[in-house]
Amino acid sequence: MNKACDVVVVGGGVAGTHTAMSVARFSGGRLSVTLIDRNPSSEFGKKTKTGWSCGDAVSRKSMDFACDNIGISYGYPEIEHQVEGVLVYSPDHESRVLFDGDGYILNRRVWAMRQLEYLVKMGVEVLHRVDVHSVLVEDGFVAGVSGKNLATGEDVKIRAKVVVDASGSASKLRSNLPIKSNIEREIDKENDVIGTGRYIVEFERGEEDETWFDPRYCIIHLDQVLAPGGYSWVFPKGENKANIGLGILKRLLHKRNAKLGINENIQDLIEKYLGMNRVVRNPRPSTSPLDENNIFNIWQVPVRRQNDCLVANGFAIVGDAAWMPRPIDAGGIGPALEASVILGRCIVEALEAGDVSEAGLWKYNVEYVRRRGYQMASFEVLRRYLQGLSNERISFGMKYFLSQEDVESIKRREHPRFPLLTSLKRYLLDSELRRRVREDPGLAKGLRIAAEKSRRLIRLYSEYPENPASFTKWHRRFLAELRDAYKRLSPQEF
Repeated sequence: MNKACDVVVVGGGVAGTHTAMSVARFSGGRLSVTLIDRNPSSEFGKKTKTGWSCGDAVSRKSMDFACDNIGISYGYPEIEHQVEGVLVYSPDHESRVLFDGDGYILNRRVWAMRQLEYLVKMGVEVLHRVDVHSVLVEDGFVAGVSGKNLATGEDVKIRAKVVVDASGSASKLRSNLPIKSNIEREIDKENDVIGTGRYIVEFERGEEDETWFDPRYCIIHLDQVLAPGGYSWVFPKGENKANIGLGILKRLLHKRNAKLGINENIQDLIEKYLGMNRVVRNPRPSTSPLDENNIFNIWQVPVRRQNDCLVANGFAIVGDAAWMPRPIDAGGIGPALEASVILGRCIVEALEAGDVSEAGLWKYNVEYVRRRGYQMASFEVLRRYLQGLSNERISFGMKYFLSQEDVESIKRREHPRFPLLTSLKRYLLDSELRRRVREDPGLAKGLRIAAEKSRRLIRLYSEYPENPASFTKWHRRFLAELRDAYKRLSPQEF
């Protein structure tokens, strides 16, 4: 198969489908768009062999942004349940933080099929069961893709003016990009990739305890023994149904196992977590036909800032391929939706201007950083610091150092500033606080440094270059600040 189009998008997940829709929408159908997915049409957008791997949660803000801009809408059954926000509980369950506001719990399998319907309706050509393994290059530009039809075995070559890589965090296209560019090819797999897994279960209601299950809220539990370097979650899909899982940093899981003299894996930990939940009694795999082939998944999620550059000549990356999930909670759907709208609009503008070079596509970098990306490095630094704290230190920090101002910042997806760290009056009046600060001065110092570094990194993002000519100089300053943060906040790793 040999063909040509204006834009080819590789990957039928959230980022790929909505980027293709965005290009179709903003071009008014004037541009030809092809989307390639490696799955058969009946399993469109399937992320792993075992299903549409996901925590299934997205904020209403991100969903509305995508739908309003693309001119689409979603409802039941792809939106399976609505929530009022996300509650994060300390390891001792005594402190909690609410963030993100109203949101949706999705049925990813059904949602993918709705996306496919919209793609077809908007005139996007969808190629199923095609595995793309490399890009075509011409005169220093990406000029298309090469792959294989998994059903027939035939070679596939598609020429395009712009190639969008939405093929996931382990993307071969990004990793093996053969042209000169500022795109980073690889992520630090030891520190910036979380192993995650989840079940979709139905259950009977046991005890009433809103710290373990509340149909109004997504619940996140911090627990370094149960989920070292990550967290566990209970995301409601109704009164008696939930997406329940956890994420871990592999090297910290190995350290934890060695310390305890055991050899537990992610699935072991999830099942232990299910057994701990006093509200979720007799959990069993969902019997809904809408969840068929999507009950249990294990997958990898990048949890650092987005790639520092998202474009090259004739090429752009988006979603997990661009490492966009939010570092502090691994939420990837919201960033993917928002980035896809921005990218689609920028591609159309570049093609209409006749310039799909790195400079011609550079606006995507700038607009994503301004809308969402400016926060991500600061959350990356905070995540790395928190991953090294014990349960006791996390519980103490949430109880004594998180102010209402910090909570409001988190709701706005901003880095907390921890103003209570410098409250002399509070320190003098609270004997327990004085005792703990004397015994553990490192915790307050670490949080103070994290807040300071957050402000500096956000300030640097406000200076993100308007063109690629200024990128190298800016990037050098940015990486120096980030390395200094890592050095000063070197985790003690409970």
